[in-house]
Amino acid sequence: MLIGELADKAGVGAKTVRYYESIGLMPEPDRTPTGYRDYAPDALERLRFIRDSQATGLALAEIHSILELKASGARTCHHTQELLSEHLADIDHQIHQLQTTRRQLVELADRAGGLDPIDCTDPNRCQVIETHRHPPTPVPPRRIEHQRNTSK
Repeated sequence: MLIGELADKAGVGAKTVRYYESIGLMPEPDRTPTGYRDYAPDALERLRFIRDSQATGLALAEIHSILELKASGARTCHHTQELLSEHLADIDHQIHQLQTTRRQLVELADRAGGLDPIDCTDPNRCQVIETHRHPPTPVPPRRIEHQRNTSK
């Protein structure tokens, strides 16, 4: 199957397929006598797996780690569960940060409602924000970073 057909069936673009090949997520396909990429039927399932994994929030490097384990014959359920658990913890942290930010915004909005605009005399700052300062909440770094596979 040619790249356009593969991409259409998987619901991605041809550029995406080429990119996945360049970073090692998709294997290099055979070529037709005229030089076009000629994908085996299992390429569609692999591409759908990559797409579905991304939809769950997994990074390409994480997907690559799953595919490498599969290629070595290892079972991947435990590894995948760990990755998803990490993502759940990240989401829980983000939810906590958003709830904290929401509370702060509610406080600011309530404060703004009780202030008299006549008292706002500083030409560079709004009195609502000036007197209500919070340190930024740090964002934890991702555990697995995307690494470009340069081997072909």
